[in-house]
Amino acid sequence: MRKPQLVDYLLLTLLSLIWASAFFNIKIATYSFGPITIGFLRSFLGAIPVLILCFYKNIKIEAFSKDWKWFAIIGLVNLVIPFILISYGVNFVQSNLAAILMSTTPLSSTVLAHFFLKGEKFNLLKTIGLLIGFSGIVFLFSDNFLINENNFVAALLILLGSTCYVIGGVITLKISNKENENVTGSILIWSTIILLPFTLIFEKPWMLNPSTDSIISVIYLGIFPTGIAWLLRFRILKTNGLIFHSQVSYIIPIFGIILGYIFLNEIITSKIIVALIAVFIGIYLARKADYKNVT
Repeated sequence: MRKPQLVDYLLLTLLSLIWASAFFNIKIATYSFGPITIGFLRSFLGAIPVLILCFYKNIKIEAFSKDWKWFAIIGLVNLVIPFILISYGVNFVQSNLAAILMSTTPLSSTVLAHFFLKGEKFNLLKTIGLLIGFSGIVFLFSDNFLINENNFVAALLILLGSTCYVIGGVITLKISNKENENVTGSILIWSTIILLPFTLIFEKPWMLNPSTDSIISVIYLGIFPTGIAWLLRFRILKTNGLIFHSQVSYIIPIFGIILGYIFLNEIITSKIIVALIAVFIGIYLARKADYKNVT
């Protein structure tokens, strides 16, 4: 790993921008497609650039090897469930709210790591960070303009979807000896396989008459936030390491709020700003505690 250079910061910003753009595109996609169909198309289209890269680099895809059960489980927890929950939830809330709720994944990972990983126990700094960060989310739920009795459950489902990403990451440690491209390609294959029958049975996409905007958004979601973004992630992790990559947690919600305002004219309330600052402080303190443990 090398010291981050200008190109590395540009790639980190690009990755954050692509992932942040997923939220308003999910919103547009829900105008025409159901959450299961969106998840299926994201998985199918996202697998294409990853599998092309694996073919180019001669990386073997082990989706149907002896470890197929792990790939299927990770595909279910890390892709299928969050794709459906987040798509369903975004249909009822502003996309900028989803961006903030998704930014809590580092806080959720800190909680899960305490219970499931050695050497990741709570200390005073982590505890303070968690309390501040999650207090920001509780405060956000008090914003009656954003969250009310009609979409409260939808907001909770988005939060649950973000937690599934963290759980999926913990499960992925079971096959951590495998190449990242192989793992991503394999779980995208299984996600596609799992979602296909549910898409055909429950949402019957051939009966839809989607708008051009929704079609463009769902294609974009598959190729960029699901496919190409993962390839950028691999490059950053390999070149600069996990700590540098983790800074996306601070950038994504900022871009998410800005993009929601530009493309969907979404309202930015004062509670959004306060909650975002609280989450940032919480992530910073939790991460600072981790850095101290590393050093």
